[in-house]
Amino acid sequence: MSPTTLPAGLEHGHVTFLGAGPGDPGLLTLRAVEALANADVLVAGHEVLDVVRAHARAGVAVVNTDPGSSSDPVPGTPQLTVVDGTSTTVGAPAERDAAHLVMEAARGGRRVVRAVSGDPGLDTCAAEEMLACAAAGVPFEVVPGIAAAVGVPAYAGVPLRDTEGADVRFVDARTASDRCWTEVGASDGTVVVSATLDSVAAAAGELVSAGRKPDTPMSVTIAGTTTRQRTWSATLGTIAQTLKQAKVLPSPDGGRSVIAVVGERSAAAQRDQLSWFESKPLFGWKVLVPRTKEQAASLSDQLRSYGAVPHEVPTIAVEPPRTPQQMERAVKGLVTGRYEWIAFTSVNAVKAVREKFEEYGLDARAFAGIKVAAVGEQTAKALVAFGVKPDLVPSGEQSAAGLLEDWPPYDPVFDPIDRVFLPRADIATETLVAGLIELGWEVDDVTAYRTVRASPPPAETREAIKGGGFDAVLFTSSSTVRNLVGIAGKPHNVTVIACIGPATAKTAEEHGLRVDVMAPEPSVLKLAEALAEFGARRRAAALEAGDPVTRPSERRPGARRRRSTT
Repeated sequence: MSPTTLPAGLEHGHVTFLGAGPGDPGLLTLRAVEALANADVLVAGHEVLDVVRAHARAGVAVVNTDPGSSSDPVPGTPQLTVVDGTSTTVGAPAERDAAHLVMEAARGGRRVVRAVSGDPGLDTCAAEEMLACAAAGVPFEVVPGIAAAVGVPAYAGVPLRDTEGADVRFVDARTASDRCWTEVGASDGTVVVSATLDSVAAAAGELVSAGRKPDTPMSVTIAGTTTRQRTWSATLGTIAQTLKQAKVLPSPDGGRSVIAVVGERSAAAQRDQLSWFESKPLFGWKVLVPRTKEQAASLSDQLRSYGAVPHEVPTIAVEPPRTPQQMERAVKGLVTGRYEWIAFTSVNAVKAVREKFEEYGLDARAFAGIKVAAVGEQTAKALVAFGVKPDLVPSGEQSAAGLLEDWPPYDPVFDPIDRVFLPRADIATETLVAGLIELGWEVDDVTAYRTVRASPPPAETREAIKGGGFDAVLFTSSSTVRNLVGIAGKPHNVTVIACIGPATAKTAEEHGLRVDVMAPEPSVLKLAEALAEFGARRRAAALEAGDPVTRPSERRPGARRRRSTT
């Protein structure tokens, strides 16, 4: 039995102290995800709630203990949020210290996860809560997390040790004593300093006063491991001026936490070669993905791998056909052997057939003896998730034309049935139907779902689209162009426009948009790849010119992009 699945006691429950890492949700450990999935109650600081809540059980309620406070929590009494499947409390209960809240949640035999930022043993005072559990006889365990002092330098391209080894010291500038500064100042090893943005220069001064040379390299990273991460390279003697020249200080955000690394391994020349995270081609780009949520998932995942921050805005909504009888007859025909083939041209078509199967109590076994075709990789994945392995996926272009290239002609000797079931959208083109008929097949062209224009996005999103708040927008079809402009307006002229193919690009140009990027083939994954290549070229050009690397949205806003008529 895994430690994270230990049964709770009948009286005292069970508490898991869990490290949520420094900010990147992907840094949660497998044991952390397992513990969250089995928790009855989740107690988490506001700074880690979004990281851990996605792995908690569905249907949980959220109660904020201090929703009106924006100040940093007092040490020992942090702001806490409870996610509790049985809670129906409305409003904010009285503020209580963490140990008391954890203890209260553990009563009645419940499994409690107490999530903290970074690692429970290095980044927080969780030991006090553990002692309280031990004194009360509440069993507990610890799931370590990646400490900020370790994870942030790794994402900033600053290794703390190399093959020669080094003495590594960790200092919290907010609580360090004079003796502590004297000891680390006398050392020539690497020093990792946890501080706030407006106190990091003072920490550098403490190290110089304690004996470190002013020309010792220093890096400072804010919002580490997230797509808001930013790192400055300087020395102990120049860090104050560097932050001032970068217009980072003075700032109302001066109280934000930073991780600083002092030592030769943080030198700018070395960091330029090792800064793998901030040098991603789309790092920090806010990219608009105008598709349905189901369709956007794989595209958004790929964009995140390039460092982008995808923002999904549905431009179409999928609804059942107005007359479902045709679809019902076709599905019954699958079971009775009416068809030789069924061709799926979209993920939505797979979903529509699957829902109809479930309505009739059918499953993937109903496809026995029927050949299945999928228009592309994403549709094929949806079929595999349904339990169906497609017999035909285009070897070339992932489109109706590509499907026809590989589709066999009807042969009365080898094909006992000459009919194809084609479930698709109400606005689909006739290309596939005409091509199949030309190959000798009879086609039951059935409307499986309707596509309608989605509701407008929130006002904030609409303003960002028109005002240049997005760095790029990906158009995956002509309908996404028309619908996005219809429900939200035209993207600003600073926004990079990327289109999946010539037809989509033509529609974008007809709406007054200049197309910057076009996929080499009609695939959403190739579209994201093409945008990443565009971002990489843009970054390389800035570095070669000696200019700072900026995002498109950081340019001065101007007039909306319009296609030239000259």
